[in-house]
Amino acid sequence: MVRVLFVCMGNICRSPTAQGVFEQVLAEMGLADQVAVDSAGTHAYHVGEPPDPRAVEAARRRGVSMDSQRARRVTEADFLEYDYILAMDESNRADLLEQCLPGHEHKIRLFMEFSELEAREVPDPYYGGRQGFERVLDLVEDAARGLARHLVEIHGLRPRSEATGG
Repeated sequence: MVRVLFVCMGNICRSPTAQGVFEQVLAEMGLADQVAVDSAGTHAYHVGEPPDPRAVEAARRRGVSMDSQRARRVTEADFLEYDYILAMDESNRADLLEQCLPGHEHKIRLFMEFSELEAREVPDPYYGGRQGFERVLDLVEDAARGLARHLVEIHGLRPRSEATGG
């Protein structure tokens, strides 16, 4: 089982969107049973809250559900448990590196490293309008597909239909 954690600042906009989109991509590819996915924030501003309603609505329009998600903060255990800890931007990456247990820094990367787009970061849509949430989804969808391809290549994951011969 490969374990992936998406991280933004408050865990109510970008990282829950990435979690929801990536879970959908994995399901479509028949890989959902081989990859564990979660999201968290570098700060505790919104712990226990559901994702931002604007993020939920934008995702819902694209068939992605985030209904069961609740914000949480990154813990020390996350650095031990997850294989990939993917920050939405450089600021959160720097925060993660500060919090990281020694020897686990290699797990921390920018999520957009897996995208074919030129963007390096997923911008925070919190203080903007609807367009910001749509832009986040565009970026996250591309990076999620790239991440799934990476996991197949690097970890030898096989779609369920191939793994079961059907």
